[in-house]
Amino acid sequence: MRLSRVTPFKFLVNTHLYKRNNKFIVGLAHFNPLSFIARIYIEVIRGTPTMVQLVIFAFIIFVNSDSRFMIASVAFGINSGAYVAELIRAGIQAVDKGQMEAGRSLGLSYGMTMRYVIIPQAVKNILPALANEFIVLLKETSIVGVIGLDDLVRAGNIIRSRTYDAYVPLLTVAAIYLCMTLTLSNLLARFERRLRKSD
Repeated sequence: MRLSRVTPFKFLVNTHLYKRNNKFIVGLAHFNPLSFIARIYIEVIRGTPTMVQLVIFAFIIFVNSDSRFMIASVAFGINSGAYVAELIRAGIQAVDKGQMEAGRSLGLSYGMTMRYVIIPQAVKNILPALANEFIVLLKETSIVGVIGLDDLVRAGNIIRSRTYDAYVPLLTVAAIYLCMTLTLSNLLARFERRLRKSD
């Protein structure tokens, strides 16, 4: 005789199955396809090297394209988009929930509250991290030579192979990247200070 047929055990088994099915149904009801796709996109992009993504775009997805610049732009845009999306999500979550309630209590719609109340505060919160992401993106462009696109590193290697000078070309490339990142960092710092003054 199976224990599941005895009334007390049958009740426990049925209750357990009901709870499992109920959790599944509740989870299915809260399932958002767009959120699921976005999560997959972010995890895949953040979990794979940028160079591998660039090679996949160049030699698999856009294998018939002759525009290496377009391929690099798309690859870096998709890569950076995943990190920026996480920064924006964290920035929005860092804003006090009372801000949303205050906006709605004033008669603003959800979209208007996000646009005029939540997003401006979130941008100020994530601006340093966002500036850092732009700087990282600028430095990551040094790998575009792997798909045949001319860049500073490739130009430095060409000069190095022709002049047999192993140091000066690479040090020059490093100095140029340093100047670009410092310039971008200063511009973003000024922009951040202007936002702070407007508070």
